[in-house]
Amino acid sequence: MPRRNPRNTLRSLYRHSFALDPAADAEFYRIVLPLLREPGIQNLDAYIQHSDITLLHHVISVSYLTYRACKRLGLNYEAGARAGILHDFVTYDWHDPDPSHRLHGFRHPYFALANAKAITALSAVEENAIVRHMWPLTPIPPRYKEAWVLTLVDKYCATKETLRKYQKHPEDLVS
Repeated sequence: MPRRNPRNTLRSLYRHSFALDPAADAEFYRIVLPLLREPGIQNLDAYIQHSDITLLHHVISVSYLTYRACKRLGLNYEAGARAGILHDFVTYDWHDPDPSHRLHGFRHPYFALANAKAITALSAVEENAIVRHMWPLTPIPPRYKEAWVLTLVDKYCATKETLRKYQKHPEDLVS
């Protein structure tokens, strides 16, 4: 059985998402840079998503891992990468006890979709990935393979980020 390249494991790709290189990751940057330049996307850096990871870095990690997985599976990796950046495009801190943030897990995909549509045109795959990424909290599952990939990658990243607070050295980004 052939050995896996240790640089292509999910864990190593996740770690790499914290130190992307514009030269080495040029294709990924070509796809997502127009979105990353949007002021609304840049403002995601002001919000914490899980543990000490900002919302901006969360969406970059989800986008990068979705891009890599979709590319490897022969899927629409451009739609996967774009949807990854946009899937949590909400402009509030969901940790605040504000009543308007109630049921965040159920409602934010629709807020993210509306915000995404305000800054860019979306394909059907991208729309579905954004609005269904919280399945099974949202009862209708994703329709497209790329949306399934994003859904699973998002859960992986959210788990890694949430568990960081229990690690001895969370700055190492190692589980």
